[in-house]
Order: sequence, then structure tokens, then C-alpha cells
Amino acid sequence: MMRTPTTTNKRPSSTMSGEVPFRISVSDEELFLLQKKLDLARFPDELSNSGWKYGVPLQDIQRLAERWKSGYDWRSEEAKLNDELPQFTRDIHVEGHGTLIIHYVHQRSAVAAAIPLLFVHGWPGSFIEVRKILPLLIQSSPKHPSFHVVALSLPGYGFSEAPYKPGFRAVQYAEIGNKLMLALGYPEYVTQGGDWGFMVTRKIAEVYGIVHSKAWHTNMPGGFPPAFSREPLLYLRQLLTPYTAAEKTGLARSAWFAKHGMGYFREQSTQPQTLGYSLADSPVGLLAWIYEKLVNWTDNYPWTDDEVLTWISIYYFSRAGPASSVRIYYEMMQDKEKVIKPLTPFGVSRFPKELNIRPRLWTRTVGNLVFEAEHSAGGHFAAYEKPKSLVGDLRKMFGKGGPAYGVVNGQKGYERVGTKAKL
Repeated sequence: MMRTPTTTNKRPSSTMSGEVPFRISVSDEELFLLQKKLDLARFPDELSNSGWKYGVPLQDIQRLAERWKSGYDWRSEEAKLNDELPQFTRDIHVEGHGTLIIHYVHQRSAVAAAIPLLFVHGWPGSFIEVRKILPLLIQSSPKHPSFHVVALSLPGYGFSEAPYKPGFRAVQYAEIGNKLMLALGYPEYVTQGGDWGFMVTRKIAEVYGIVHSKAWHTNMPGGFPPAFSREPLLYLRQLLTPYTAAEKTGLARSAWFAKHGMGYFREQSTQPQTLGYSLADSPVGLLAWIYEKLVNWTDNYPWTDDEVLTWISIYYFSRAGPASSVRIYYEMMQDKEKVIKPLTPFGVSRFPKELNIRPRLWTRTVGNLVFEAEHSAGGHFAAYEKPKSLVGDLRKMFGKGGPAYGVVNGQKGYERVGTKAKL
């Protein structure tokens, strides 16, 4: 069943600016259905003393499912999210795909000259990943820059509408991100993202760089071995530069992930609809599928049961249902459009438990690298695991003396300027 958990199934009427204030409001019927599903859950058997070797341990999922059913208070968590995160929706037209309702968090700094920043999540994340960095980013201080923050819910995630037609790929996600920032009065902005957020912000830099997207930062940079035909000097430098201890550890982490952690990727990038039936129908199936990643992809992050359940509930109660979130894998893998190295300034934060950690010189094949920072702890969900570290890097990159200081026109006296976009 497709879920429409907001207060109405109808398209909301917009304000004069096109922006609609939004509060999460899951219906009582949806909460009742979840309880029924959890009451009727069937659990698999388990081999003795198997630990995490075969996947998530049975006792973990049984404990979480029981908590979800009889102890977890969604209404309380819903209220906290609504109180902490100023949320909105607006209609955005996507070329060839019609108009979609897009959900986002938007909070301006008290500093008028703050830097507009678009934060883009990935899978299995959501807008909730901005929760810890938002209050840090908007802080005003003479010692560091402040940011106006926009956190986009990608189409098909959270409370954004899902695409209805095949072929919704990087350029379409980038179009939405750029149009959203223009509609909010930010003709120039910077971006930050990991996971699919890296792919989307890179495409934004590629298509809308120089004019609108002035710089981009990621905590999951990737990169490929330099090729002599494309970058001969970097190629020769690579041959003469031995790997550091951190790079060797990173390559080992990447090899582990390729061997033991890529099963989900192969299924989601080839047969997402088949998987979608289980994710949509079984809350326990959805819980196990995502909880595995929350544990394996983080650096011993001390998840509480309620943190996990809030994270999963956003998927379960999402506007289109959780199946829509995994189609991005299929679409991105079908995308044959040539990737062009963006010219705009590019920054990287490295965390040791990221999934695919490439040597530093490889990262220079991704973009115009001007900033690098390496951390001793942290994993895939950097904004959530290590918010102070990530925000600290952004402050260094965009602050006075940083390599991207002043990239936004009028940073020392930036005022909100209305810019019309086709919405």
C-alpha cells in the first residue's frame, strides 16, 4: 500500500511565495496499521553463536521490534522533529518529469551575510541527518562563518513526492536542488553531501557551477586512479608517491566493503521493485535492512533503540513509502551521461569508517580540490556521527583564510535576493 502520511492526501495550497509550512503528522490509521504488522511479525530462525556473520542478530531485531510495538513513542519523536527542524514543501517542476512536491528544512542564520548551504543526504539517510549540524551551522561568531541552511529531502525520500516516470537521474536531482535554492532567494550557494548526496552535489557543481553553485564539499569523495591520457602529471605523481598508513587502512576498508557489504547495492541497482514489496509491507524487514547499515557503516556509533526507530520510521511513514527510496540505485546505474570534472572549488573530509576510501591523489580526479581534512574517527553518516568535526571543516574551508573564503558574491554583506525560477 502506498503511504500518504501527511495531514491530507491532496496537494496542499501554497503561499504566495510557493512555500508551504510543513509539520510531520502521521495519521492514527498508519500508526494502528504499524502496530498490527508488528503484532503479526514472523521471525526467522538463527544459527547458534553466529553473531553478525550472517547479518543482523535475531535478538537485536526482536528487541527493536518489541520496542517499536510497545515502548517507542512516535508522537513524541514527531513533535521533537517538528520543533527542531523548520520544514516546508513547495512544488518544483522537473523537465520531462512534471511537478513534484518537495520537502525540505530551511533555517536562516541571524547573520545576514551568512553563506547559503544546500545539504543533500543519501540512502539509507534522510533529512534527519541535518539535525545535529543545523544548530552549529547557523551559529553566529566573529571566529567563523555562519550558514543559511537548506536540507533537501530527495524525491522519493521522507516527505518529498517520488518520481512517477523512469529515468530520474543525477541531472534531475541536481535540477531540483538548484531550483530550490533559487526559489528561496539564494542565487549563489555552496553544497555539502555524502553518499548519493555526493553524486547530486557533484552534478550541481558540474551543471550549475560558476554561476550558482560556488563550491562543494563532501565526506565521501571517491575517485579513480589517475590516467596518463587525462592527467599525466597526476599519474606520474601517483607512481612516485607511496601510500600512507591511513590510505592503506582505507583501501583495506574498501576491500572489506566490496566483499562483504555490497549485496544490498546489487539488488537495489538491478531489481529494486522486487525488494520494494518487502520494504513496503514488512516493518520488520525494513528495520533489519536498514539497521544492518546503521551498525556496519558507522564507527562504533552508540545507537539507542529510539534513535534507530526514528530513523526507520521516517522511511516507513514516508510520503511514497520506502520502496521509492531504493530506485535511485537503478536509475543512477543506468545513467550513461558523461561526467565532467567540475571547476568550482571542492573540499573533502575523510573519516576512517567510510565505505569506499580512495587514496588522496585519486580524489584529485573528482574535482578542483582546494581543501582536505582527515579525521581519526567517524564513518559513513558524518553529519550525524561527528557533527562538530564536519562543521569545523566547513568553517575552515569557507572561513577567513580558507581556500573557499568569499566564493559567494557579497559574502561580507550578503542580502537575500529574490530570484525567479520555473517552479
